[in-house]
Amino acid sequence: MTRDKPGFVLIHGAWHGAATWREVVPRLQARGFAAWALDLPGAGASARWPARLDAQTSPNAGVSQRERTTAVLALIDEVAAGCTGKVVLVGHSMGGVTVSAVAEAVPEKLAAAVYLCAFLLPPGLPAVAMIEDPIMQDALVPGLLLGDPTQTGALRIDVASQDQTTIRRLKATFYDDVDDAAFTEIRKTLHSDEPLQVALEPSPITAARFGQVPRHYIRCRDDRAIPLAGQNAMIERTDRALGSPTQIHDLAASHSPFLSQPEALAEILAGIGSGA
Repeated sequence: MTRDKPGFVLIHGAWHGAATWREVVPRLQARGFAAWALDLPGAGASARWPARLDAQTSPNAGVSQRERTTAVLALIDEVAAGCTGKVVLVGHSMGGVTVSAVAEAVPEKLAAAVYLCAFLLPPGLPAVAMIEDPIMQDALVPGLLLGDPTQTGALRIDVASQDQTTIRRLKATFYDDVDDAAFTEIRKTLHSDEPLQVALEPSPITAARFGQVPRHYIRCRDDRAIPLAGQNAMIERTDRALGSPTQIHDLAASHSPFLSQPEALAEILAGIGSGA
């Protein structure tokens, strides 16, 4: 990797882990960028599973956004040390919450913040409010949720279900244009309980700090987890609140272009990195 380019730090979304990016990381590296993904606290290898899906309290319920922000800040320092001193921070889906928190905390360390069909939330708005917004009425995620999140402390889905109807719904929600073999493999890496605390955290962004960072949004036009109308609403509301524009890129993809269109996604990201 060359020191004249920023590095990439890649953040996964809810119920996912670092494996989200396994097709994208080598493509960025082939273009001369350092690129790293991590399992956020409460996700991937660090996720804890409930003994039963009808259990009342999730073992992941205590995971906070502060823990996730801290983990990403540590990786940014490591990656930046081998590059230009700055990184391009990319978040998918719920990973956008962490991108915003990190960008507000250390805007001077970021070359760009990139939201891949992610929660780009205006100041003070938590992800759960956006999930419940009427503009998200076509989203399929609520149909997968199990139990009462206020009781379990988690957004819970049955990622290991053997029921064919549930499996089809899971694929339609997140991986509608992903081939069956790739879907089968990625499903093995998912966890069931996404910490509710993260979705309840109000967006901390300000024009004075977050607003210093060039921001990009990669819209996925066929997304059924965060429909295009929801993506557009978040961009418009954030731009209006901050008084500055988000740069928009488009993919004709579902919620998971890192699997269905990794080459096209890597090309967009490399372009952002080259211009940063």
